[in-house]
Amino acid sequence: MRQYRYITKNRCGKWYDALPLAQAFAGRIGAGFLDAAGTFVPYRGTVLEIRQKPPGADKPAA
Repeated sequence: MRQYRYITKNRCGKWYDALPLAQAFAGRIGAGFLDAAGTFVPYRGTVLEIRQKPPGADKPAA
């Protein structure tokens, strides 16, 4: 499973399991915004990072 986050020159977002969720929260770090149609518009310099979810990341800590 893939995870997504947006990073800017000064901040980085949390990892999210769904791209639309990462886009919705990108505004909190100043990475972009959702326009009236719900399309994500990134600010200049914003980078989308994608990674494979680490094994065992869904397991609760003991």
